[in-house]
Amino acid sequence: MRFLFLGDMVGRTGRTVVFERLPRLIADWKLDFVVVNGENAAGGFGVTEDILEATLEAGADVMTTGNHVWDQREALSFAPRYDAFLRPANYPQGTPGQGTGLFVARNGARILVANIMGRVFMHPELDDPFRCAAELMEASPLREQADAVIVDFHAEATSEKQAMGHFLDGRASVVVGTHTHVPTADAQILPLGTAYQSDAGMCGDYDSSLGMEKEEPLNRFLTRIPRARFEAASGPATLCGLAVEISDRTGLAEKISPVRLGPRLSESIPDFW
Repeated sequence: MRFLFLGDMVGRTGRTVVFERLPRLIADWKLDFVVVNGENAAGGFGVTEDILEATLEAGADVMTTGNHVWDQREALSFAPRYDAFLRPANYPQGTPGQGTGLFVARNGARILVANIMGRVFMHPELDDPFRCAAELMEASPLREQADAVIVDFHAEATSEKQAMGHFLDGRASVVVGTHTHVPTADAQILPLGTAYQSDAGMCGDYDSSLGMEKEEPLNRFLTRIPRARFEAASGPATLCGLAVEISDRTGLAEKISPVRLGPRLSESIPDFW
């Protein structure tokens, strides 16, 4: 199975590069399943229903999110209506929407997608992400209830992300980190067969501070005095993510490659498709 994950879309330029390039990537790479993190798509803060629908129309099968999921208040009302829209699964019971779902890929495979959020330097009040992950794996075991298992671990600390990768090694097909918006150089297949990258990076303007216009973040570091709102950078965007070939027999990763398409960052494309 050919799987593509795209990191956090940031602002108009980030979602535009996804909408423009994803349909062609699906056709050229013959992709079976695509997950896009969209939690920063609406001006850098949250996602609207229109953006969600446009992302799905562009070819994404699932949109995952993270700590900005509720920044656009309308998400509270539309989240329960879209199976393909996931918020972190370890939010408290009763939170609108769902954190996991079982989907059917273009090749007919059953794909479990889970969105989980870390607690280190983020939201310690959330349920334990490791216990949450274990419960999800037990409910839909790889090769039994699901032909592939994809986990978007939205977390700040690299140590927590790496620990989750090793915790799920052999039980998930892919564990990919999001949230920090900078692609890491550690894309690899772990010893028991799980594809892993600490952060897929963002789909956004890299002449920025994590996808935001540089001036205000720099001002706050220098003066500690907020002078304006953060605004999403609007320059040409780079599309960043992770490509994984997943075995139809075992549900584990066979090949892995970072994906970087656009200006400013060195290009990276999978050589196995």
